[in-house]
Amino acid sequence: MAEDAHAAFGVRIRNLYKIFGPYPERHIAAIKAGMSKAELNEKHHHVLGLRNINIEMPAGGIHVIMGLSGSGKSTLIRHINRLIDPSFGEILVGDQDVVTMAPDELRDFRRHKTAMVFQKFALLPHRTVLDNTVYGLEIQGVPRARQVDAAMRWIERVGLKGFEKRYPNQLSGGMQQRVGLARALTNDAPILLMDEAYSALDPLIRVDMQTVLLDIQKEVRKTIVFITHDLDEALRLGDQIAILRDGEVVQHGTSQDIVLNPADDYVANFVRQVNRGRVVRTASAMTALSPDAAAGLPTIAGDVTVEEAARALRAHQADALTVVDTAGKPIGRITMRDVLTTLFPMPES
Repeated sequence: MAEDAHAAFGVRIRNLYKIFGPYPERHIAAIKAGMSKAELNEKHHHVLGLRNINIEMPAGGIHVIMGLSGSGKSTLIRHINRLIDPSFGEILVGDQDVVTMAPDELRDFRRHKTAMVFQKFALLPHRTVLDNTVYGLEIQGVPRARQVDAAMRWIERVGLKGFEKRYPNQLSGGMQQRVGLARALTNDAPILLMDEAYSALDPLIRVDMQTVLLDIQKEVRKTIVFITHDLDEALRLGDQIAILRDGEVVQHGTSQDIVLNPADDYVANFVRQVNRGRVVRTASAMTALSPDAAAGLPTIAGDVTVEEAARALRAHQADALTVVDTAGKPIGRITMRDVLTTLFPMPES
């Protein structure tokens, strides 16, 4: 399996259920028929972890799973590398179903195709930064010289050059999390699992680590599954976002989908305080017009934010801007009125 390490792998989760308790198989049919989480617990003393999860995670993107405590998000990510076994369903990575893997296959899959970054860093206290970072390659039996070369590349890339001989207790929390990220990247697995990876960090350090991840992702294009309870973090990082509630997906889509069209009151409450100007793109706020109607105006790309459009309108001292697509073709017009309507939508009656 090592020869596939650089290949891109998406993840497809199909009809996934998890029931915690001694006899989960006895209750799958009832859960599929609609038995509630509360009823399962009260009548049968089993806990519903996940119900009918269906998510497509294309290769090379950042896929955020978010929800409040107890929503099932950490349970879900641990199914991808089968740290938790499902009660029912499929987890497809490439053309392999992780659920059906034999122990040797699963061990090989974990070593070569997935790497994990944990909330509590999970560094080995008796190992230096360098020796923590090479740990995955060491387990794989990679020659020491190659271990060190790979590790030092990522230690430098995450901003820790000069700290490779330090021990975890000599580092700040943010630096320890950088070690965890360097270790995962050194492993060179195509799938990176990040379970509340930045939740223990101070806000400014957390934003800094988000920036580090986004910059590195431009280079490595791994399939990243990122768990968070923070909507701002989800909106900043996620190419796709799945919101969980009580073990079920209540909405799955882009940040714009979720902010502009919340599926229900639960999601609407999540997004109510979001700065829409930093999420909504100009193409979603514009008025679609014929190319002739938008001619002669300053232009702006359709994939920039509404906040950037407002700055451009002010800088050009213009009443409107022509919105263009990636090929430079006019697709509409945006005005300050459009910007304000997007930022401050009228409440539904």
